[in-house]
Amino acid sequence: MAKLNVQEREQLREEIRKLCADYPNEYWRQLDIEREYPYEFVDALTKSGYLSALIPEEYGGKGYGMTEATIILEEINRSGGHAAGCHAQMYTMGALLKHGSEAQKRKYLPDIASGSLRFQAFSVTEESAGSNTTAIETFAEKTDDGYIVNGHKNWTSRVLQSDLLMLLARTTPADQVGAKKTEGLSLFLVDLREIREKQPETFVVEPVRTMFNYATNQVFYKNMKIPSECLIGEEGKGFRYVLDGMNAERTLLAAEAIGDGYFFIDKATSYANEREVFDRKIGTNQGIQFPIARAYAAIKAADLMRYEAARKYDEGEKYGEQANLAKYLSSEASWQAANVCLDTHGGYGFVDQYDVERKFRETRMYQVAPVSNNMILAFLGQNVLGMPRSY
Repeated sequence: MAKLNVQEREQLREEIRKLCADYPNEYWRQLDIEREYPYEFVDALTKSGYLSALIPEEYGGKGYGMTEATIILEEINRSGGHAAGCHAQMYTMGALLKHGSEAQKRKYLPDIASGSLRFQAFSVTEESAGSNTTAIETFAEKTDDGYIVNGHKNWTSRVLQSDLLMLLARTTPADQVGAKKTEGLSLFLVDLREIREKQPETFVVEPVRTMFNYATNQVFYKNMKIPSECLIGEEGKGFRYVLDGMNAERTLLAAEAIGDGYFFIDKATSYANEREVFDRKIGTNQGIQFPIARAYAAIKAADLMRYEAARKYDEGEKYGEQANLAKYLSSEASWQAANVCLDTHGGYGFVDQYDVERKFRETRMYQVAPVSNNMILAFLGQNVLGMPRSY
């Protein structure tokens, strides 16, 4: 792992800021209006090699640690962008790197790193299961040469912009695994190029429009045949592999929320220093100044937990508590900063050209996804503080 020193990390920040400067708020604002995917931005990020941050150098990637990956996503959001268009390529890496076979890594990672192969889709959540992942019903029936997949997933984002799909499905019915419902779930890496070419009728995608620009979909699997080599790791152990990726995802998205938080603080501070009402700058008023300072303090505190979670990941330590705390604290802090920024701008905060209302809608997601903050509180209460299970 090519861990960078302090100076190199600051240089990385500057490089990301320079790249993002070519995609200003106007770019993201127009995409938001049209609900279009940021193809040009993602292409530029891919060509620069930053989306391959977590791919080891031996497979053509940057070989960075989690800390550097979080810096990349933070700076995208702080610039006014929205990293949701590309972040999955980072957090889906964990399962492939840790549990994939060497043949799978050799086959896919170099092309992902070069950008010739897009890996942006993760298909897990189902309408009836929600946060209860063990209750998913999508089933992969084993055959002589592979599996036949049937089921329905929602929140399968960026699948139309992806060549590869990470899929979680049951391979053993829930009523046959005993008390441990986490067993019998398997993880697959599906090459969508082959599916689209040879059996397109088995893979049906329905785009879903949301309150902000987010390329998400419902997906229907209809007797979709996949070869045995799609299986990642051991059959029936997929839930554990997904959990590994979930903690990485929470750490990475915490950085995005922190980036949003700094965006709102920067916006609010700038406007408070410029806007004059009753013959003086509005930032002179403690009613404006103090809420901004309070939100800034919350963002800085969350930032420290993000770095602690990333550090533990990079050093191979257990970091479930820190990953969940980072996601919780950063999402709460970014929402606090969003409200403060909107209050500071007053009515202008609702006008699209100020970009506050767009980012306001975007940052609200982090309290709900990739996991509800109430689920994080349940995790902390039960697994950290030792209280009885609440669900």
